[in-house]
Amino acid sequence: MLKKATQDNDRHLLLVDDDRLVLITMANALRQVGYHVTTTESVDEAESWLAEGHHQPHLVILDIQMPGGCGLSFAQRLRELDRIPFIILSAYSDEETVAQATQQGALGYAVKPLEPLQLVPIIKTALVQADRLQELGILRRQLQHALDSERDINVAVGITMMQRRLTRAAAFDLLRQSARTQQCKLNQLAGSIIDAAETLNL
Repeated sequence: MLKKATQDNDRHLLLVDDDRLVLITMANALRQVGYHVTTTESVDEAESWLAEGHHQPHLVILDIQMPGGCGLSFAQRLRELDRIPFIILSAYSDEETVAQATQQGALGYAVKPLEPLQLVPIIKTALVQADRLQELGILRRQLQHALDSERDINVAVGITMMQRRLTRAAAFDLLRQSARTQQCKLNQLAGSIIDAAETLNL
């Protein structure tokens, strides 16, 4: 069984649990506090739902042990392939299970049985963490792009210095002027120079 909430909300939760009563109770409670909730009763059903190309949920809440697949294995897929944040919901509270969930990147851990509304602060905390991690990821990619661009420009300046027998400053000025003439970014021109030099060396 697969149900989708009709209430429109910008925070979408995917709830994965083989206990239908848990699904209904928790989904209804979370919808009442304003979340858009999709429910699935197995890992396979959750996998199929994601594969259908729906908008990725902001957070997945999943049980660890379910027929058709282990929640921790699905958690690994969420982290490594889909980059979807998740929290673990389970009847187990031993240290090993908590450690496994943490290693898989869980942003929260709740032990059943619990009142549905007890999940709300855990969900809110996880969503805040997920937003921060996303921001950090964007900053990290931007920094890496800047570092890559700077490296390419330095390499292209070096190639131009050797080919034209210019000083570093003169080579850089030449590249900058060429980029303006060609109406492209300096790092794009640098990449083209490096590609051409590598082609000639083959």
